[in-house]
Amino acid sequence: MFFRLAALALVVTVGLSPGPAVATQQDQRLPALFDKLKGAANPAEAQFHEQMIWRIWTEAGDPATDTLMQLGLGAMQTGDLGGALSLFDAVTARAPDFAEGWNKRATVFFMMGAMEKSAEDVARVLALEPRHFGALSGLGLINTHLKREDAAIAAFEQALKVNPHMPAVKTNLEELRKRRSKGAI
Repeated sequence: MFFRLAALALVVTVGLSPGPAVATQQDQRLPALFDKLKGAANPAEAQFHEQMIWRIWTEAGDPATDTLMQLGLGAMQTGDLGGALSLFDAVTARAPDFAEGWNKRATVFFMMGAMEKSAEDVARVLALEPRHFGALSGLGLINTHLKREDAAIAAFEQALKVNPHMPAVKTNLEELRKRRSKGAI
């Protein structure tokens, strides 16, 4: 309860502070990192480049928005999905061009079982950052959950084009392909 009140106070205070967030998906380091990720020789190298990409994506470049993001992530980790949703609502309102705010909100919606809302936010993420392999993977999971297997396969395939080093995505894709080849889809 205290966390929600403190978060609400921060949201109100941050909402009044000036300055939009920087759209970090335009960071000039990303193209080289994506190239290195694709060409990684081993899982450790791939994980390093993936973590660097996530670090860039997660930082809005605006201290207030970054604080809201960190509080939202903390709320997610403690299972306070309502609090996390409120914080990510504030992030997306404050910085509508910040793809990771939408991605985290999509994740919370997914965790809450609100698949259509999650899919809407994923669409926002991908409009801002088409290379967002996390959002593409999430879209695959959403579509799998909604029994849209062909769309799930397409999303997983696209995620692997961007980041071929995601074992869970490979497993999900293989399972869907097996089901399709057996006529179960």
